[in-house]
Amino acid sequence: MSQAPSSPSWPRCVPDRWSYAYSTWFFLRLLGLAYLSAFWSLGVQVRGLVGEQGIVPAAELMASARRAVEADGLGFTSLLRLPTLLWIDASDATLVSICVAGAVLSLFLIAGVAGTVVLPLLWLLYLSLATVSGEFLSFQWDTLLLETGLVAVAVAPWTLVHRPPGGDPPPLSRWLLWWLLFRLMFAAGMVKLTSGDPLWRGLTALSVHYETQPLPTPIGWYAHHLPQWFQEASTAAVLGVELIVPWLVFAPRLLRHAGCAGLIALQLLIALTGNYAFFNLLTIALSLTLIDDEAWPAWMRTRGRHLARESIGDRHWAPSLVVAAALTLVTIPMTTDMLAFQAGLTLPWHSALRPARRALAPFHSINSYGLFSIMTPTRPEIVVEGSDDGETWKPYEFKYKPGDVRRAPPWVAPHQPRLDWQLWFAAFDDIDAHPWFERLCYRLLEGAGPVTALLAVNPFPDAPPRLIRATLFTYHTASLARHRAEGVWWTREELGSYSPVLSLEP
Repeated sequence: MSQAPSSPSWPRCVPDRWSYAYSTWFFLRLLGLAYLSAFWSLGVQVRGLVGEQGIVPAAELMASARRAVEADGLGFTSLLRLPTLLWIDASDATLVSICVAGAVLSLFLIAGVAGTVVLPLLWLLYLSLATVSGEFLSFQWDTLLLETGLVAVAVAPWTLVHRPPGGDPPPLSRWLLWWLLFRLMFAAGMVKLTSGDPLWRGLTALSVHYETQPLPTPIGWYAHHLPQWFQEASTAAVLGVELIVPWLVFAPRLLRHAGCAGLIALQLLIALTGNYAFFNLLTIALSLTLIDDEAWPAWMRTRGRHLARESIGDRHWAPSLVVAAALTLVTIPMTTDMLAFQAGLTLPWHSALRPARRALAPFHSINSYGLFSIMTPTRPEIVVEGSDDGETWKPYEFKYKPGDVRRAPPWVAPHQPRLDWQLWFAAFDDIDAHPWFERLCYRLLEGAGPVTALLAVNPFPDAPPRLIRATLFTYHTASLARHRAEGVWWTREELGSYSPVLSLEP
């Protein structure tokens, strides 16, 4: 086996002679793509979600916050509790400008320009939007993007242009990324078992998942029809990858590479069967950091050394090491405590960290993870309808979630239609658990343009209806025979009313 290229002589937290310049370069480029996807996706929806005529206006939240500041005199404390640039202005123009600025800065990160300046700005811009968007930006990939973006500051060289290979970051910086990847994937498997969900413990979770997940792809729709033995074997494989493979992050080189392959394979299968925004891209980016330079093809390494016109030495990484040390002191105790608490263990410093957890929670950058801990065995869907006379009702068709039973499941990732996603969650609860839903209905009664732009079909294009109602249905994946014979993808059964009839009239 050939000796890896020499690396800067940083103090190593474990003996490791391998360098990771190429994987760091690829990681930062993919992180830029994830940021670009997030800002672009939100930019085409932000006015309808939290704009002035949106479902939950950010301007109302900020006005309420300003009144609280004036009444309580909290000053800077309020900024820490509600960290967002929208304290300056919460207009539609500002919301859209933040999305555009984020997309432009993402292109700078992809190009490798001024990463140590661009990364903190991207983090701040996305945090500003997440702070005021409530449920609409509360998904685990939103917090994962913020945490990854913050840790990435520690692996970006302090140079104007980051050309491949770009130099090897300090090992401590790289280990912060590995620790984040381990927590993300191991917690995903752990919570499935600790939740006590019989579908996971009985290895039948995937027999319902493809049908009941928020936005299946066409491949996911067909995967629902696979034999039961295959579903059970697949469920066991998912648990194996999530519970065992993350430990290979800390294993010797070849096992670490095998772990990277297993994690990426799982993400590709998830992306083929379901639309999960930029989550898969971001997780693949983290997984690639496990690959050392000697594993990349020789032609790539030769060309990379040719493109890197200047050597990145220790002086370019010294600030990164300072950032990594600061993040380590804060995040390692807290995230270790979070992971242990998810496993049902209480560490000695759990109570002592409570004030720190409370203070840092608004920044969404030190998080616990664990997707799909409990499977939903059924698929309730909300169908919203409008009427002018209370007799004839016309349905509003959303762009991506199931509605018309003849419409095929869409390919939409890395875009995330956040209203469609929230309607999936709302269908499992009473209407009172989701106050934003009533706001949605009133915006439709007003004919608010930014909100109706989130729809695929507005059945009242000329004037809004007088009445709005919502009905709950159970959707099932149509059989293959019925799909071929009738062209339907879904069947459905009415369950009853989800909301009372609403009107703007007294």
